[in-house]
Amino acid sequence: MQQNVIITCAVTGNLTTRENHPGLPVTPEEIADACLEAADAGAAIAHIHVRDPETATPSMELKYYRAVMERIRARNDALILNVTTGPGGRYHPSDENPAVAGPRTTLMRPEKRVEHILALKPEIATLDLNTMTFGNEVVINTPANVKVMADLIYEAGSKPELEVFDTGHIQLAHDMLKAGTLKAPTLYNIVTGVKYGFPATTEVMALAARLLPRDCVWTGFGVGRMSFPMAVQSYLLGGHVRVGLEDNSYLSKGVLAKGNGELVDRARDLVEKLGARIASPAQAREMLGLAA
Repeated sequence: MQQNVIITCAVTGNLTTRENHPGLPVTPEEIADACLEAADAGAAIAHIHVRDPETATPSMELKYYRAVMERIRARNDALILNVTTGPGGRYHPSDENPAVAGPRTTLMRPEKRVEHILALKPEIATLDLNTMTFGNEVVINTPANVKVMADLIYEAGSKPELEVFDTGHIQLAHDMLKAGTLKAPTLYNIVTGVKYGFPATTEVMALAARLLPRDCVWTGFGVGRMSFPMAVQSYLLGGHVRVGLEDNSYLSKGVLAKGNGELVDRARDLVEKLGARIASPAQAREMLGLAA
């Protein structure tokens, strides 16, 4: 088990809506304030998606990412910023011809998916390794496109966080390490509870953790009602912890969390009761090999 546990807070995500939680942050100001609230509660890392402030739909607009990051940095220069590159990989086959993209398709060139990383240079950028059924569509991340994105993330001076949803994604990371596309020590995020990926169980998270490189740093989490059980499980298996409204809106059955800060408070309380200490941003930077 880790002596100092890093808490990441994923404050809004791509799929959560205000039907799931009426306080979901959607404007750049709300998202930045949610990250700062999570930091005050003990999160060392904030995981950031942005939304169109008018429609609350997922966005990849550079101006929104810039506004979020500048607002955070004006008040907190220690919090580690972990910015998504996930949007842009979804394919929806049209009913008339599955070879033609349907209206829910978001596929874009890999260079476009990391434009904001090159411009803003956050400490961490997520790198999805999953090609899989995701909801009613599929997510496509081909090895060639992942390599393009990895090269550009490193060019920006950011550290890729490898998002793995199944065992094949871990094998892809091993192959990319052997090829020199990824640089050791690597950073992983084991995602459980997404349908058709890793189920949120002790056995599966333990298996995934055993498949990772020995010198890596990893975080594990679960979505929905398994958020807190998997947070504890990740700590017990030697990993770090992630919570946030991207993954779960509830403190317990039927009890909505007030916001991201309260979710971090609960995760912190659970792991501290098991004997852990919560890593500060400075400690997390040292553990992850990031610049001070």
